Amino acid sequence: MLSKMKQLSLFGERFKWPLANLFNDSITPTKHLYDRSLLFAVLALISFGFVMVMSASMPEAQTLTGNPFHFVWRHGAYLIGCVLIAAVVLQIEMRHWQNFSPLLLLVVGLMLVAVLLVGTTVNGATRWLSIGPIRIQVAEIAKFAFAIYMAGYLVRRHQEIRENAKGFYKPIAVFAAYAVLILAQPDLGTVVVLFVGTVGLLFLAGARLFDFFALILAGILAFVALVLFEPYRMRRVTSFLDPWQDPFGSGYQLTQSLMAYGRGDWFGQGLGNSIQKLEYLPEAHTDFIFAVIGEELGFIGIIAVLAVLLFVALRAIKLGNMCLVLERAFEGYLAYGIGIWICFQTVVNVGASIGMLPTKGLTLPFISYGGSSLWVMTAAVMMLIRIDYERRLSVIQAVDGRAGK
Repeated sequence: MLSKMKQLSLFGERFKWPLANLFNDSITPTKHLYDRSLLFAVLALISFGFVMVMSASMPEAQTLTGNPFHFVWRHGAYLIGCVLIAAVVLQIEMRHWQNFSPLLLLVVGLMLVAVLLVGTTVNGATRWLSIGPIRIQVAEIAKFAFAIYMAGYLVRRHQEIRENAKGFYKPIAVFAAYAVLILAQPDLGTVVVLFVGTVGLLFLAGARLFDFFALILAGILAFVALVLFEPYRMRRVTSFLDPWQDPFGSGYQLTQSLMAYGRGDWFGQGLGNSIQKLEYLPEAHTDFIFAVIGEELGFIGIIAVLAVLLFVALRAIKLGNMCLVLERAFEGYLAYGIGIWICFQTVVNVGASIGMLPTKGLTLPFISYGGSSLWVMTAAVMMLIRIDYERRLSVIQAVDGRAGK
């Protein structure tokens, strides 16, 4: 096991910042064996998401099915699934995730292959496996499985990653295999999320700067090539740069989103009073739900939502730092990976809806409609709570052991 000094800083040996002091959080035992603030923040986001899905989806549901509560009932069913997933994940010890991380990666990889062979196609993309009435977006599970795999790999090969290129590029090869399968669906947004998470974890593990920057350059060049050689991706980029050039064509979705934000002003039009959700803004309850939040709750509302999401991401990073201090490397790297994932996906979703980034089709964590995303995010956060539970328990046992002596 690595020494405490090698893993004390969040950025390895990059900047020598004592983040244990910056994130000053006592590791002395307390009467609570779980992170209540993290749990309450996530419950608040999920509850708020249910309200906003109800508000944003009714007009489209009425048109598509004749039942304005169609998506609301489905989202309620997804929430029941979240409860079941939380109950299961909270019972699994972290050592089991670490031991079975390669097997989990293999199973999800086979599921990605199955998507290409027998998957369900929606809006021209084949991204779902249908199991009875349930449709699972395997790419969402891939984010979860890859984060667990990377945490396990960094523990097993930490010294090799720091000293030679072979250890650094092994997980990149695994990422490349996943990326090819996901791009075939096609789903560039998920590939970008996986890439950022992989790069971030390798950097935090202390990878050599030459390898790190070479990977960044290769990733940028690959992204540019993928955009240039796919006309629909190129249209997304050009419409993102100037959506008003074709406001009723390629720039339609973004211009409608910007109008929603404009109507919201500081305090919004009031919950339920959005006009853009009346079938002017496509995907109002999924990818562009943040625009509806901006229109109904205004600038104050979106700042509040972003503040809670930022709190969850920083809490994950903080937890990762505390785990590394206690030499719980797998849990620490996994918490880092989940924090990076939540933060980056939020940035991409919000950036796309306000016109700062091209549209990527990524959901807003815990809030957007969609069972797969909600279930996987719930599993990830419950894993954070389990990590914190085991951390606190280990501290109590250590203190009790010293007291006994």
